[in-house]
Amino acid sequence: MKTLWLIPIAAYFLGSIPFGYLIVQLRRGADVRASGSGNIGATNVARVAGNAAGMVTLLFDAAKGYLAVWLAMRWSHQNMHWAMVAAVAAVAGHMFSCWLRFRGGKGVAAGLGAFLAISWQAVVAAVVVWAIVVAFWKYVSLGSVVAAAALPILVYVFYAPGHAPPLAVSLASVVVGALVIFKHRENIGRLMAGTENRLTRKKQ
Repeated sequence: MKTLWLIPIAAYFLGSIPFGYLIVQLRRGADVRASGSGNIGATNVARVAGNAAGMVTLLFDAAKGYLAVWLAMRWSHQNMHWAMVAAVAAVAGHMFSCWLRFRGGKGVAAGLGAFLAISWQAVVAAVVVWAIVVAFWKYVSLGSVVAAAALPILVYVFYAPGHAPPLAVSLASVVVGALVIFKHRENIGRLMAGTENRLTRKKQ
């Protein structure tokens, strides 16, 4: 039990691995931050290095969030408090990576991966919300913001139907959702100004 304080540290460093940056470096020999939106997440990686690279980035970013929570559960003997500490730490690590001078991605995939280990039903519902928003309005960022805002509600509804989830779960979902929205603040500004890039198919 004396080593439990290491959980957030381990989760942060796991979350801080900049897979999008590394994948583009290996595939193109370029810095993904110098192109597109400058983000290291799956959407910008797909713009810079192709859809396959973007999908791999999405899977790896989600996997590190999931793994951080899974390891915390094992380490703490299923203590939900420490699992939620790990979830927040992993998302924070992705957003403020020590390997990229405390800059990073926007936390969508890492957050979904972290909560996949807690309530897969809530994550599926969040993905559906994201897909509906993107399908209608063609803005990936808007879908991400709406899904992040909906996450606490979805976790509350699906974690234990008919019962309120533990306070730690509710608080962590609020914190992660708020962090994701905060990291999208520039996108929100562009959405309000009507200058945000829409999702479009690339010409063959």
